[in-house]
Amino acid sequence: MKRVLMMAAALTLAAPVFAQNAAVVNGKAIPSSRVDQFVKLLTKQGQPDSPQLREQIREELINREIFLQEADKRGVAKQPEVQAEIDLTRQSVLIRGLFNDFLAKNPVSPQDIQAEYDRVKSAQGDKEYQARHILVESEAQAKDIIAQLKKGAKFEDLAKQSKDPGSAANGGSLDWAPSSTYVKPFADALAALQKGQTTEAPVQTQFGWHVIRLDDVRPVQFPPLEQLRPQIEESLRQTKLRDFQTSLREKAKIQ
Repeated sequence: MKRVLMMAAALTLAAPVFAQNAAVVNGKAIPSSRVDQFVKLLTKQGQPDSPQLREQIREELINREIFLQEADKRGVAKQPEVQAEIDLTRQSVLIRGLFNDFLAKNPVSPQDIQAEYDRVKSAQGDKEYQARHILVESEAQAKDIIAQLKKGAKFEDLAKQSKDPGSAANGGSLDWAPSSTYVKPFADALAALQKGQTTEAPVQTQFGWHVIRLDDVRPVQFPPLEQLRPQIEESLRQTKLRDFQTSLREKAKIQ
């Protein structure tokens, strides 16, 4: 009876220990927390937590431990090419951890997001334009097109000779866009036009010479903050990270 009680007590003491482990392979414990870590990673990727998933992870961890123990027996880690790969992997893990730590301690605030949204919205302006253009190589060509338009030629027909393939096949038509979308000379000329008006003189940009017609104007249609919040937040996070990387590089002594 005494022996039975001692065995029962031993099992009672051992139960919490076994509960902490997903498995024990050749005396080496695989903690249950490791299963939880894998589950967390996979659920972030969209897989639902389930007993089946946990069992698959447990089996995978058992296989890994078996293979790792065999690799240790054979001294695989001492092979130069394996050691080099381990070092590179270690670097990647630590650098990723550094960046994650920095972003966790320097989060993007709601105020940051609002300020960036306001800045981008302001840069867009309060109007967007629907325009057509004909792009040619020389000022003389552009002047000849303007002369033909004044004689009654159709803009859409002349646009076929434009060297802008994206709009040439569509009568020179450009999508609705704010003036900030275009290079400054083009944007300035467009903003100076009245609806239905064509530029009186060719407009030069780094792309060539333009003849521009303004078809329509409307108030800019800017998406609400909530629609853009994820993109703005990620953009600001990446900016913070780039600045952090630059500051570390500038402080480093490189010979």
